Amino acid sequence: MTELIVIRHGETEWNAEGRIQGHQDVLLNERGQSQADALARRLKGESVDAIYCSDLRRAMQTAEPIAEAVKSSIAADHRLREWKLGVLEGLVPTEAKVQEPEAYRIYFERDPEVEVPGGESIRCRSERATVCVQEIANEWPNGRVIVVTHGGILDDLYRFAKGIDLDAERDWKLYNCGINTLRIEDGRWSIERWGDIEHLRKIGSMADWDPSIR
Repeated sequence: MTELIVIRHGETEWNAEGRIQGHQDVLLNERGQSQADALARRLKGESVDAIYCSDLRRAMQTAEPIAEAVKSSIAADHRLREWKLGVLEGLVPTEAKVQEPEAYRIYFERDPEVEVPGGESIRCRSERATVCVQEIANEWPNGRVIVVTHGGILDDLYRFAKGIDLDAERDWKLYNCGINTLRIEDGRWSIERWGDIEHLRKIGSMADWDPSIR
């Protein structure tokens, strides 16, 4: 059995503005760094075998204080990146609706099989992420691993563990710097804990990851 502590990166200014990030390499804002530091304090002293992280800077900035707290190195993997959103990246929804109406329609409607122009489909994102996480579990049988990633990937992992279709409505939260624990044993996925943000009570955490507003 492998235990995976899966974390969405801290808040960025683009998160706060509702701007579509995708693969754009946006930094944490002040609150996002505070979230990452609070999470590191919460995890300090925990026994962890490895940390894997999206190679985008907002994820790496979140992973760095955690790595120091648990005395582990960080392995970057591009497969843990957010949904690649091509022509929509950098736009807020009001801009996207005017400048890229067809791409925004695809983004808003969440058909898992349709690619955003210049980007990828939800199905593609989900497959690359779940394959990556399964490989991590295989690398660390009976291990405890931290994975720092993005809201879209968190959504994919939750759905995969629960057997929920990619186009089903979401009713679970995807908190910045929340603690989410998965277990993988003999290829079977389960969720042990989801959306633990006790350490963020004085800071707060955005929970929205919704194509209609993000």
